[in-house]
Amino acid sequence: MTDRGTGSKGDDESAILIPFPESKPQTVLRQVSFERRELETILRLYGRMVAANEWRDYAIDHTTDRAIFSVFRRASETPLFQIVKNPALARKQGAFAVFTGTGQVLKRGQELARVLGVFDKKLRLIEG
Repeated sequence: MTDRGTGSKGDDESAILIPFPESKPQTVLRQVSFERRELETILRLYGRMVAANEWRDYAIDHTTDRAIFSVFRRASETPLFQIVKNPALARKQGAFAVFTGTGQVLKRGQELARVLGVFDKKLRLIEG
């Protein structure tokens, strides 16, 4: 009689042990996100700009290589500005950058507060 790995000598087919294939560790793709203090700094700026009636809506995107905070005048439009965190550029140009809606870089740097200083100069969208 054959041993089916159950420890009993019965012919019960449901008692057969089937080994699962060894699980390989899967590479987990982590998303880049803003840390709590970074998000507090950005939202403080956003609150000031909403109070000044400059911005009215925002969106946050997290991808595998960057985190993006987009600000809008209206939700149905393209973003006025994007605040981007890209850790891959931390040692080169700086992890933080502010882009216009057309993709022009306004400022890059290592420190978020200094990069957001670009908005202290009363940047306004010129419609024409």
